[in-house]
Amino acid sequence: MAEQRLNARVRLQQAAVQLFRDRGFDGVTAAEIAARAGVTERTFFRHFTDKREVLFDGQAILVEALTLSIADAPEYMGPIDTLFRAFRSVTQLLEDNRSFSKPRQEVISATPALHERELMKLAALSDALATALKARGVPDLQAALAARAGMAAFANATLAWLEDEAQGLRARLDSNEEALRSLF
Repeated sequence: MAEQRLNARVRLQQAAVQLFRDRGFDGVTAAEIAARAGVTERTFFRHFTDKREVLFDGQAILVEALTLSIADAPEYMGPIDTLFRAFRSVTQLLEDNRSFSKPRQEVISATPALHERELMKLAALSDALATALKARGVPDLQAALAARAGMAAFANATLAWLEDEAQGLRARLDSNEEALRSLF
């Protein structure tokens, strides 16, 4: 049963992204997504609160993986080292999901109404990173600044990698970390 539920969720996400790419985000309804995925509209709403959430669903998994990595980092590591260790810990997860993430990002980039939602999700992720850093004893201001700067570098690396995978995600993270450090 759980596998069927997961399969329906994945089918809904794939159907949504394809429809959004073909007809634009605003030109697609939840009922059409459900029909394309071969499920009922009720099933759609069991999985997602609205059609926007189809695109932003993986946030909880990412937050959990990053915050666990931060908590497990050696005590001697500073905030930036800890963050980039965490970012590197999720590269396989992101690489495994690239076939969904790339078209997902294309839909978000092409839809101004989704930009605000993406910024809210990034801010929430930054807040979670700051909280995880504070739990390691990093003072509030430093934790907040490190999380926001680190998140900006992580997002920049990920977006660049989604646009062109020739340079791998780890290499992009390395160059963004180096660029961030060079500012200081």
